Amino acid sequence: MNKWQLYYQILNFEMIVSSALMIWKRLMVVSRSERPIVVVLSGSMEDAFHRGEVLFLIYEIEDPIRVGEIVVFKTEERGIPIVHWILKIHERQDGHVEFLTKGDNNAAADRGLYKQGQLSLEKKGVVGRARDMQSSFYWVYLVWSIRSKMFAL
Repeated sequence: MNKWQLYYQILNFEMIVSSALMIWKRLMVVSRSERPIVVVLSGSMEDAFHRGEVLFLIYEIEDPIRVGEIVVFKTEERGIPIVHWILKIHERQDGHVEFLTKGDNNAAADRGLYKQGQLSLEKKGVVGRARDMQSSFYWVYLVWSIRSKMFAL
């Protein structure tokens, strides 16, 4: 391989990476969410979502969050997004709104996931609302996770 072919391959790789980044940024702008796409990582929402399914998110600031909606949130202690239902909404006199969330397969509400002493999730922790789901990615994720476990042995 001569140096021009190497330069050409490097340039092609850089174009692919920059295109992927531009698509991701465009999705962030359209969805108004810092994470426009998330993958369900656990079975806590089984029946609604299974591990490996891809959720498309949107963040609508002006539209109030309602009980029964599926939201994706992050806590300070956990870096990964969590996908759960809104179980209760607490609205104070001063207009401050907090939420109590719960997964379908969890026995109790998510108070154990929030930081110590916190009883509800604040709106700033909400990353987005689940709007669409793509389960075909589930099989790709499943094969990838099984393959990575096989090679880890």
